[in-house]
Amino acid sequence: MRTEMTGQTHQGMVRTNNEDSIAVYPEIGLAILADGMGGHQAGEVASGTAVEIIHRYFTDKLENGEAALDGSNVIEAIELANTAVFEMSKQKTEYSGMGTTVVVAYFNDENLHIGHVGDSRLYRLRNDVLEQLTEDHSVVQELVSRGFMSREEANASMNKNLVTRALGIDAVVNAALTETTCENDDIYLLCSDGLSDVVTDESIRAALAGQRDTLDKAVEGLIQQANDAGGPDNISVLLARTSD
Repeated sequence: MRTEMTGQTHQGMVRTNNEDSIAVYPEIGLAILADGMGGHQAGEVASGTAVEIIHRYFTDKLENGEAALDGSNVIEAIELANTAVFEMSKQKTEYSGMGTTVVVAYFNDENLHIGHVGDSRLYRLRNDVLEQLTEDHSVVQELVSRGFMSREEANASMNKNLVTRALGIDAVVNAALTETTCENDDIYLLCSDGLSDVVTDESIRAALAGQRDTLDKAVEGLIQQANDAGGPDNISVLLARTSD
């Protein structure tokens, strides 16, 4: 199965710098998105390091002839990135406490292996139905899962950006793994909360369904929607479409 990929990141309308980092490598079926946090531009360092380490892990494995990579490799790559960011945070005072979310999509034939930490998301559009395949590691998501808060209340909460897990904060990270099977003409969206916090799922679904044959335009349209809604945060959007 072939995978077409594209992506863009934008600082938004309020922030003066962009702490998101993204990368797509369709030749090996890999897409990575990280949303950094930390002062003195440390968030940029954290997210950039995570993307670099994860990419290097996969290229090293593939160059060594290990073609049958799977979800365990995704988790191992995230754990290596966590160690790298955590160690860097201890080396310089200005890096202290830095961290990042991360969501990784690895396509291997018809299989998709998703690893994530934090509240950056991965959605799938299949037959014009949008489904969120990751579950946020956030305070409000825990409250929703336990029945203490509705989804509508969560979306309006002032605390919706408080994550319960982040890469690089502790020596050990608990990354979530989701695995699924791809179908022809699926579209997969990786995004930071700069998109999902201000653009509704229905608006995302409509944008993807309306531009499913022009992924670049779909990316641009989603970023524009986020900026039109005030662009309060950095916005990152990656899209992948699978085909036979």
